[in-house]
Amino acid sequence: MPTASPRTRRTTAALAAATVTVVLAAGAVAHAAPRNGGPGGAPAPARTGAPPGSTTTSPPPHVDASSPGLRLADGATLAPAKVLDIKSVVEDMSGDERRSDTSEDVTFALQAEVLFAKDSARLNPDAKARIGEIADEVERQKAQTVRVFGFTDNLGTYAHGLKLSKARAEAVHDALATALGAQGSDITFQVRGYSEDYPIADNSTEEGRRKNRRVEVSFPKSSRGGS
Repeated sequence: MPTASPRTRRTTAALAAATVTVVLAAGAVAHAAPRNGGPGGAPAPARTGAPPGSTTTSPPPHVDASSPGLRLADGATLAPAKVLDIKSVVEDMSGDERRSDTSEDVTFALQAEVLFAKDSARLNPDAKARIGEIADEVERQKAQTVRVFGFTDNLGTYAHGLKLSKARAEAVHDALATALGAQGSDITFQVRGYSEDYPIADNSTEEGRRKNRRVEVSFPKSSRGGS
């Protein structure tokens, strides 16, 4: 049986906090206009759900928007229903890193604070070790396509968030490609920045904004690579 690399052992230790098996159906999500405008200053509601590139394997369930059990706040509406075929979610104790596995993809979400200084796209020394651990999993899954997406909270302008999220995604891509070495040249990378679009938490609190400031690395799961 092959010996796990040091980076893989660190990943196992860091992400050993909790494993939860879930199947998520769409619930009540309030659409709220972001505090800042979109490009050019025009107000634009943040896009919710998953960014382009995600997949679903079954139709979403019907949700009755008039059901009193939803307890929607005044003026809130339901987001479009969507089933996320998530099999497991593993998060380290600090919440700085989160891994989600579906039957088709592996996604790592890294909090911006553990990778970058405030309002910076320059990786800190510890970030390269974390990205190296992700490179181990990319190799293990024999991924041929890797998506690196950057996201911010809704503070500051939308345009600034777009620039910062793209720059951070590019920094993670560069470090990931370096960690992959020669294998990286055979991988197609999709690198994008989405500013405050596709939040995963409530931007009205600092805790929620911290979760939304992130870089996600996702890639298909290979039947040969294991789970």
